[in-house]
Amino acid sequence: MELGTGYLAFVLVAASLVLLMTPGLALFYGGMTRSKGVLNMMMMSFGAMAIIAPIYVLWGFSMSYSDTLGANASGSDIAMLFANPFHQFGLDGVQGALGEDGSGALITVGFQMTFAIITTALVSGAIADRVKYSAWLVFVPFWVTFSYFPLAHMVFGGGFLSGSEGGLADMLFSGDGGANTAPIDYAGGTAVHINAGVAGLVLALVIGKRIGFGTRPMRPHNLPLVMLGAGLLWFGWFGFNVGSWIPAEGLDDGTYWAGETGLVWVNTTVCAAAAILGWIVIEKIRDGKATSLGAASGVVAGLVAITPACGALSPVGSIILGLVTGALCALAVGLKYKFGFDDSLDVVGVHLVGGLVGTIAIGFLGTSTGLFYGGGIEQLVVQTAIALFAILWSGIITLVIALAIKVVIGWRVDEDDEENAIDSSEHGESGYDLAGAVGGRTGTVPTTEKDGI
Repeated sequence: MELGTGYLAFVLVAASLVLLMTPGLALFYGGMTRSKGVLNMMMMSFGAMAIIAPIYVLWGFSMSYSDTLGANASGSDIAMLFANPFHQFGLDGVQGALGEDGSGALITVGFQMTFAIITTALVSGAIADRVKYSAWLVFVPFWVTFSYFPLAHMVFGGGFLSGSEGGLADMLFSGDGGANTAPIDYAGGTAVHINAGVAGLVLALVIGKRIGFGTRPMRPHNLPLVMLGAGLLWFGWFGFNVGSWIPAEGLDDGTYWAGETGLVWVNTTVCAAAAILGWIVIEKIRDGKATSLGAASGVVAGLVAITPACGALSPVGSIILGLVTGALCALAVGLKYKFGFDDSLDVVGVHLVGGLVGTIAIGFLGTSTGLFYGGGIEQLVVQTAIALFAILWSGIITLVIALAIKVVIGWRVDEDDEENAIDSSEHGESGYDLAGAVGGRTGTVPTTEKDGI
């Protein structure tokens, strides 16, 4: 199939938008931390970019998609769990595929690379303010290789969770005619958000709580930064969701293309907007005030939920999903205090819960096979099953990697460094040098930093 230049330009722009999401996440997470850890938090996102981009070229694309693209794309699937990382190592045989000049293949690689980057960066929010930067840089390549790449293959590369013959849905409803309902995950509810949310929970449990968690205020230090980051994430998410449209046949007929991508754009917008309302209404009822942090968090929660569902729901269904997700995530972020795990920036409450709600809600609200639209229970069963599988996969892989790092090099910075200024101890810098107290790689830590403000 030859792809037109219009489609290739569309994917290239989408890839650039998704890449923008990681610096946007750095701003969002950076503003949510205390001032003494803002640079460390932002460097985790930039570290993920630095490591994953070359890894993706070397073996990430091959491990995720080498069955699907390129001159030698066949026969590399391993138990439907991942593709052979050496089959197209270094993009061997990929460049000549798709498009009249072969450029479509590399654009596709770039688009998928940005997903791997942002997914891994999301995990960092759960462990803010207390881990060695070196430990994070060791975690990133192992986690993206053994957790993200396999799940990406299973969901998007024709693997176990994709609806292919022999996959999970086929096992659940084998030989039952129309009951063999393919899983629906348009842009990554399982591989991205559930995966990252579970990883964040496991790391928070393995690494432990910040000093003073539950007894000291640990409020965001820069809410305008949080709002700016949320805005960039929302903007980039149109590349995330709309760019995930994959042509099958009839690309020359722009009607279907415009129709589906238009639906995805509208659904993404209204779900995020409705989630703001769902979140701040809960805040108003519970706390008496609607906050800017709640609005920004509601945006992200709605975007997370619509990610798997954006092509399966109607605009009205997307509004309902946004309202429900915003409310549930606003309630879920408080679970860390009830159960005693220190998920610093609410990765579990937003990404795990939002990803679960969005993935499973397709079984109710999907316009083709959802329960509320006259479909049977099959889609709901399949959606629940793929969500549970993603939880188990990510949980086990993350636990093994986390424990290995804890034993070999350790996760935690020294207590004095955590109490005083992790930015200074890990990076020799300060995010704010307003009084000249900490300059470059010299100076002393201000009293406000010591007090955890």
